[in-house]
Amino acid sequence: MGPLSAPPCTQRLTWKGFLLTASLLNFWNPPATAQVMIEAQPPKISEGKDVLLFVHNLPQNLTGYIWYRGQVTDLYHYIASYVVDNDIIISGPAYTGRETVYSNASLLIQNVTREDAGSYTLHIIKRGDETTGVTGHFTVTLYLETPKPYISSSKLNPMEHTDIVRLTCGPETPDASYLWWMNGQSLPMNYRLQLSRSKRTLFIFGVTKDIAGPYECEIRNPVSASRSDPFTLNLLYGPDLPSIYPSFAHYRSGENLSLSCFADSNPPAEYSWTINGKFQQSGQKLSIPQITTKHSGLYVCSVRNSATGRRNSKSMRVKVSAPSGTGRLPGINPF
Repeated sequence: MGPLSAPPCTQRLTWKGFLLTASLLNFWNPPATAQVMIEAQPPKISEGKDVLLFVHNLPQNLTGYIWYRGQVTDLYHYIASYVVDNDIIISGPAYTGRETVYSNASLLIQNVTREDAGSYTLHIIKRGDETTGVTGHFTVTLYLETPKPYISSSKLNPMEHTDIVRLTCGPETPDASYLWWMNGQSLPMNYRLQLSRSKRTLFIFGVTKDIAGPYECEIRNPVSASRSDPFTLNLLYGPDLPSIYPSFAHYRSGENLSLSCFADSNPPAEYSWTINGKFQQSGQKLSIPQITTKHSGLYVCSVRNSATGRRNSKSMRVKVSAPSGTGRLPGINPF
Protein backbone atom coordinates (compact mmCIF):
# COMPACT_ATOMS: atom_id res chain seq x y z
CA MET A 1 0.00 0.00 0.00
CA GLY A 2 1.31 3.46 -0.87
CA PRO A 3 1.83 6.27 1.65
CA LEU A 4 -1.27 7.89 3.07
CA SER A 5 -1.19 11.44 1.72
CA ALA A 6 -3.83 12.81 4.06
CA PRO A 7 -6.04 11.28 6.73
CA PRO A 8 -9.82 11.42 6.42
CA CYS A 9 -11.33 14.76 7.42
CA THR A 10 -13.13 15.13 10.73
CA GLN A 11 -16.85 14.75 10.08
CA ARG A 12 -19.90 16.28 11.72
CA LEU A 13 -21.86 13.64 13.65
CA THR A 14 -25.24 13.12 15.19
CA TRP A 15 -25.13 11.39 18.56
CA LYS A 16 -27.08 8.18 18.07
CA GLY A 17 -26.51 4.85 19.72
CA PHE A 18 -23.29 4.13 21.55
CA LEU A 19 -20.56 6.71 21.29
CA LEU A 20 -16.79 6.43 21.37
CA THR A 21 -14.36 9.16 22.26
CA ALA A 22 -10.60 8.84 22.28
CA SER A 23 -8.21 9.99 25.00
CA LEU A 24 -4.55 10.08 24.11
CA LEU A 25 -1.52 8.87 26.03
CA ASN A 26 1.81 10.03 24.59
CA PHE A 27 4.42 7.57 23.37
CA TRP A 28 7.78 7.25 25.03
CA ASN A 29 10.62 8.10 22.69
CA PRO A 30 14.31 8.87 23.13
CA PRO A 31 14.84 12.47 24.31
CA ALA A 32 16.72 13.42 21.15
CA THR A 33 13.63 13.03 18.99
CA ALA A 34 10.11 14.44 19.09
CA GLN A 35 7.47 12.43 20.85
CA VAL A 36 5.42 10.04 18.77
CA MET A 37 1.75 10.88 19.24
CA ILE A 38 -1.57 9.54 18.02
CA GLU A 39 -4.58 11.67 17.15
CA ALA A 40 -8.07 10.33 16.60
CA GLN A 41 -9.76 11.79 13.54
CA PRO A 42 -12.52 12.58 14.30
CA PRO A 43 -11.96 12.67 18.08
CA LYS A 44 -15.59 11.71 18.83
CA ILE A 45 -17.56 9.19 16.82
CA SER A 46 -20.77 7.22 17.05
CA GLU A 47 -21.13 3.51 16.54
CA GLY A 48 -21.02 2.59 12.85
CA LYS A 49 -18.68 5.46 11.90
CA ASP A 50 -14.98 5.31 11.00
CA VAL A 51 -12.00 6.52 13.04
CA LEU A 52 -8.42 7.07 11.92
CA LEU A 53 -5.66 6.69 14.52
CA PHE A 54 -3.22 9.13 12.92
CA VAL A 55 0.45 8.91 13.97
CA HIS A 56 2.49 12.10 14.41
CA ASN A 57 6.31 12.42 14.58
CA LEU A 58 7.03 8.95 13.25
CA PRO A 59 10.82 8.27 13.61
CA GLN A 60 13.05 7.78 10.59
CA ASN A 61 14.95 4.60 9.79
CA LEU A 62 12.12 2.21 10.60
CA THR A 63 12.06 -1.42 9.64
CA GLY A 64 8.38 -1.71 10.48
CA TYR A 65 5.66 -1.40 13.09
CA ILE A 66 2.89 -3.52 14.58
CA TRP A 67 -0.61 -2.63 15.85
CA TYR A 68 -2.09 -4.58 18.76
CA ARG A 69 -5.58 -4.50 20.21
CA GLY A 70 -5.25 -3.77 23.95
CA GLN A 71 -2.04 -3.39 25.92
CA VAL A 72 -0.76 -6.93 25.53
CA THR A 73 1.67 -7.36 22.64
CA ASP A 74 1.18 -11.06 21.95
CA LEU A 75 0.08 -13.00 18.88
CA TYR A 76 -3.56 -13.22 20.01
CA HIS A 77 -3.89 -9.39 20.09
CA TYR A 78 -1.91 -8.78 16.91
CA ILE A 79 -4.01 -6.80 14.36
CA ALA A 80 -1.59 -6.10 11.54
CA SER A 81 2.02 -5.17 10.79
CA TYR A 82 3.80 -3.23 8.07
CA VAL A 83 7.25 -4.13 6.70
CA VAL A 84 8.92 -1.02 5.28
CA ASP A 85 11.49 -2.62 2.96
CA ASN A 86 9.00 -4.87 1.20
CA ASP A 87 5.95 -2.59 1.53
CA ILE A 88 4.05 -5.59 2.90
CA ILE A 89 1.07 -5.62 5.28
CA ILE A 90 0.58 -8.78 7.33
CA SER A 91 -2.74 -9.39 9.06
CA GLY A 92 -2.89 -11.04 12.47
CA PRO A 93 -5.48 -12.99 14.54
CA ALA A 94 -7.10 -9.77 15.86
CA TYR A 95 -7.74 -8.46 12.36
CA THR A 96 -11.50 -8.21 11.66
CA GLY A 97 -11.44 -7.00 8.06
CA ARG A 98 -12.40 -3.48 9.14
CA GLU A 99 -8.83 -2.30 9.85
CA THR A 100 -6.51 -0.68 7.32
CA VAL A 101 -2.83 0.01 8.09
CA TYR A 102 -1.09 2.78 6.14
CA SER A 103 2.60 3.26 5.39
CA ASN A 104 2.75 6.25 7.74
CA ALA A 105 1.76 3.89 10.62
CA SER A 106 -1.80 5.22 10.92
CA LEU A 107 -4.62 2.76 11.52
CA LEU A 108 -8.14 3.16 10.11
CA ILE A 109 -10.99 1.33 11.87
CA GLN A 110 -14.20 1.25 9.88
CA ASN A 111 -17.75 0.74 11.13
CA VAL A 112 -16.77 1.10 14.80
CA THR A 113 -18.59 -1.14 17.30
CA ARG A 114 -18.77 -1.35 21.08
CA GLU A 115 -16.25 -4.18 20.97
CA ASP A 116 -13.68 -1.76 19.51
CA ALA A 117 -13.55 0.20 22.77
CA GLY A 118 -10.32 -0.17 24.68
CA SER A 119 -6.58 0.36 24.29
CA TYR A 120 -4.50 0.10 21.13
CA THR A 121 -0.75 -0.38 21.15
CA LEU A 122 1.61 0.67 18.37
CA HIS A 123 4.98 -1.09 18.48
CA ILE A 124 7.63 0.69 16.43
CA ILE A 125 10.83 -1.12 15.34
CA LYS A 126 13.84 1.05 14.45
CA ARG A 127 16.58 -0.02 12.06
CA GLY A 128 19.86 -0.89 13.73
CA ASP A 129 18.42 -0.37 17.20
CA GLU A 130 19.23 -3.08 19.69
CA THR A 131 15.98 -2.46 21.57
CA THR A 132 12.58 -3.70 20.43
CA GLY A 133 11.50 -0.16 19.66
CA VAL A 134 9.02 2.11 21.43
CA THR A 135 5.50 1.35 22.51
CA GLY A 136 2.56 3.61 23.29
CA HIS A 137 -1.12 3.18 24.08
CA PHE A 138 -4.11 4.83 22.53
CA THR A 139 -7.24 4.37 24.67
CA VAL A 140 -10.71 4.46 23.18
CA THR A 141 -13.33 5.09 25.91
CA LEU A 142 -16.93 3.99 25.49
CA TYR A 143 -19.78 6.40 26.31
CA LEU A 144 -23.50 5.79 26.07
CA GLU A 145 -25.75 8.37 24.50
CA THR A 146 -27.42 10.14 27.39
CA PRO A 147 -31.00 8.89 27.91
CA LYS A 148 -33.89 11.32 28.08
CA PRO A 149 -34.10 12.22 31.77
CA TYR A 150 -37.19 12.48 33.95
CA ILE A 151 -37.91 14.27 37.24
CA SER A 152 -39.39 12.44 40.23
CA SER A 153 -40.67 14.13 43.40
CA SER A 154 -40.50 12.94 47.00
CA LYS A 155 -43.99 14.39 47.57
CA LEU A 156 -46.82 14.24 45.05
CA ASN A 157 -48.84 17.07 46.64
CA PRO A 158 -46.61 19.26 48.82
CA MET A 159 -48.17 21.90 51.06
CA GLU A 160 -47.20 25.54 50.65
CA HIS A 161 -44.75 26.95 53.24
CA THR A 162 -44.71 23.60 55.04
CA ASP A 163 -43.18 20.69 53.13
CA ILE A 164 -39.60 20.04 52.04
CA VAL A 165 -39.59 18.58 48.52
CA ARG A 166 -36.81 16.52 46.93
CA LEU A 167 -36.68 16.47 43.12
CA THR A 168 -34.42 13.84 41.54
CA CYS A 169 -33.17 13.76 37.95
CA GLY A 170 -33.15 10.18 36.65
CA PRO A 171 -31.93 7.80 35.56
CA GLU A 172 -28.57 7.75 37.30
CA THR A 173 -26.03 7.84 34.47
CA PRO A 174 -22.29 7.05 34.80
CA ASP A 175 -19.79 9.74 33.78
CA ALA A 176 -22.56 12.34 33.46
CA SER A 177 -23.23 15.78 34.93
CA TYR A 178 -26.63 17.28 35.79
CA LEU A 179 -28.06 20.75 35.12
CA TRP A 180 -31.37 22.28 36.27
CA TRP A 181 -33.75 25.00 35.02
CA MET A 182 -36.80 26.65 36.59
CA ASN A 183 -39.35 28.55 34.50
CA GLY A 184 -37.03 28.18 31.50
CA GLN A 185 -34.15 29.98 33.26
CA SER A 186 -30.99 28.77 34.97
CA LEU A 187 -31.81 27.59 38.46
CA PRO A 188 -31.48 30.45 40.99
CA MET A 189 -29.60 29.39 44.11
CA ASN A 190 -31.11 30.71 47.34
CA TYR A 191 -32.02 29.43 50.80
CA ARG A 192 -35.10 27.64 49.40
CA LEU A 193 -33.37 25.92 46.47
CA GLN A 194 -30.30 23.78 47.17
CA LEU A 195 -28.55 21.13 45.05
CA SER A 196 -26.88 17.96 46.28
CA ARG A 197 -23.14 17.53 45.76
CA SER A 198 -23.72 15.47 42.60
CA LYS A 199 -26.34 18.03 41.45
CA ARG A 200 -28.65 15.15 40.63
CA THR A 201 -31.05 16.07 43.47
CA LEU A 202 -32.72 19.44 44.08
CA PHE A 203 -34.05 20.25 47.57
CA ILE A 204 -36.88 22.78 47.90
CA PHE A 205 -37.31 24.06 51.45
CA GLY A 206 -40.80 25.39 52.19
CA VAL A 207 -42.16 25.30 48.65
CA THR A 208 -44.24 28.29 47.52
CA LYS A 209 -46.34 29.10 44.45
CA ASP A 210 -43.58 31.17 42.87
CA ILE A 211 -41.12 28.23 42.93
CA ALA A 212 -43.57 25.44 42.03
CA GLY A 213 -42.04 25.17 38.55
CA PRO A 214 -41.96 24.09 35.84
CA TYR A 215 -38.57 22.47 36.40
CA GLU A 216 -36.32 20.79 33.82
CA CYS A 217 -33.14 18.77 34.26
CA GLU A 218 -30.43 17.84 31.77
CA ILE A 219 -28.05 14.88 31.71
CA ARG A 220 -24.78 15.65 29.93
CA ASN A 221 -21.65 13.62 29.21
CA PRO A 222 -18.61 14.39 26.99
CA VAL A 223 -20.46 13.45 23.80
CA SER A 224 -24.17 14.17 24.21
CA ALA A 225 -26.87 15.87 26.28
CA SER A 226 -30.61 15.30 26.86
CA ARG A 227 -33.22 17.40 28.67
CA SER A 228 -36.34 16.26 30.52
CA ASP A 229 -39.93 17.31 29.96
CA PRO A 230 -41.11 20.19 32.19
CA PHE A 231 -42.26 19.13 35.66
CA THR A 232 -44.51 21.29 37.84
CA LEU A 233 -45.31 20.59 41.49
CA ASN A 234 -49.00 20.09 42.31
CA LEU A 235 -48.80 22.50 45.22
CA LEU A 236 -51.51 22.53 47.89
CA TYR A 237 -52.17 26.11 49.01
CA GLY A 238 -54.80 28.58 50.14
CA PRO A 239 -57.40 29.65 50.31
CA ASP A 240 -56.16 33.21 49.84
CA LEU A 241 -58.25 36.15 51.00
CA PRO A 242 -61.47 35.99 48.94
CA SER A 243 -62.98 38.78 46.85
CA ILE A 244 -66.71 39.59 46.47
CA TYR A 245 -68.17 40.80 43.15
CA PRO A 246 -69.82 43.17 42.36
CA SER A 247 -68.53 45.42 45.06
CA PHE A 248 -71.39 47.98 45.20
CA ALA A 249 -73.39 47.68 48.42
CA HIS A 250 -76.61 49.73 47.97
CA TYR A 251 -79.85 48.29 46.55
CA ARG A 252 -83.49 49.34 46.28
CA SER A 253 -86.17 47.17 47.76
CA GLY A 254 -87.59 44.83 45.11
CA GLU A 255 -84.33 44.46 43.17
CA ASN A 256 -82.51 41.14 42.72
CA LEU A 257 -79.23 40.68 44.60
CA SER A 258 -76.53 38.52 43.04
CA LEU A 259 -73.03 38.21 44.55
CA SER A 260 -70.05 36.02 43.62
CA CYS A 261 -67.06 35.05 45.78
CA PHE A 262 -63.63 33.85 44.62
CA ALA A 263 -60.47 32.79 46.47
CA ASP A 264 -57.32 31.31 44.90
CA SER A 265 -56.88 27.80 46.28
CA ASN A 266 -55.65 24.34 45.33
CA PRO A 267 -57.70 22.23 45.54
CA PRO A 268 -60.60 24.64 44.94
CA ALA A 269 -62.08 26.08 48.11
CA GLU A 270 -65.49 25.32 49.59
CA TYR A 271 -67.73 28.42 49.86
CA SER A 272 -70.50 29.44 52.23
CA TRP A 273 -72.47 32.64 52.94
CA THR A 274 -73.84 34.17 56.11
CA ILE A 275 -76.02 37.26 56.57
CA ASN A 276 -75.82 38.94 59.96
CA GLY A 277 -74.19 35.84 61.38
CA LYS A 278 -76.83 33.40 60.13
CA PHE A 279 -76.02 30.73 57.54
CA GLN A 280 -77.64 31.54 54.21
CA GLN A 281 -76.33 29.00 51.66
CA SER A 282 -73.27 27.16 50.26
CA GLY A 283 -71.58 27.85 46.94
CA GLN A 284 -69.68 30.63 45.26
CA LYS A 285 -72.78 32.58 44.25
CA LEU A 286 -75.46 34.13 46.46
CA SER A 287 -78.76 35.12 44.82
CA ILE A 288 -81.76 36.74 46.54
CA PRO A 289 -84.67 37.79 44.33
CA GLN A 290 -86.70 40.90 45.24
CA ILE A 291 -84.77 41.85 48.35
CA THR A 292 -86.32 43.99 51.08
CA THR A 293 -84.95 46.21 53.82
CA LYS A 294 -84.80 43.10 56.01
CA HIS A 295 -81.90 41.93 53.86
CA SER A 296 -79.69 44.84 54.92
CA GLY A 297 -76.71 43.87 57.04
CA LEU A 298 -73.30 42.17 57.08
CA TYR A 299 -72.68 39.66 54.29
CA VAL A 300 -69.75 37.27 54.80
CA CYS A 301 -68.22 34.87 52.27
CA SER A 302 -66.28 32.12 54.07
CA VAL A 303 -63.84 29.80 52.25
CA ARG A 304 -62.18 26.56 53.34
CA ASN A 305 -59.58 24.24 51.80
CA SER A 306 -60.15 20.68 53.01
CA ALA A 307 -56.62 19.60 51.97
CA THR A 308 -54.69 22.33 53.79
CA GLY A 309 -57.26 22.77 56.56
CA ARG A 310 -57.05 26.53 56.18
CA ARG A 311 -59.93 29.04 56.22
CA ASN A 312 -60.43 32.63 55.20
CA SER A 313 -63.29 35.10 54.77
CA LYS A 314 -64.34 38.47 53.36
CA SER A 315 -67.27 40.66 54.45
CA MET A 316 -69.20 43.59 53.03
CA ARG A 317 -72.13 45.56 54.39
CA VAL A 318 -75.22 45.74 52.17
CA LYS A 319 -77.91 48.45 52.58
CA VAL A 320 -81.37 48.02 51.05
CA SER A 321 -83.37 51.24 50.68
CA ALA A 322 -87.15 51.45 50.98
CA PRO A 323 -89.24 51.79 47.77
CA SER A 324 -89.55 55.53 48.28
CA GLY A 325 -85.79 55.86 47.87
CA THR A 326 -84.31 57.65 44.91
CA GLY A 327 -82.52 54.59 43.59
CA ARG A 328 -79.28 52.74 43.94
CA LEU A 329 -76.49 54.78 45.48
CA PRO A 330 -72.97 54.29 44.30
CA GLY A 331 -70.38 53.31 46.83
CA ILE A 332 -68.24 50.47 48.11
CA ASN A 333 -68.23 49.44 51.75
CA PRO A 334 -66.30 46.17 51.97
CA PHE A 335 -64.50 45.24 55.19
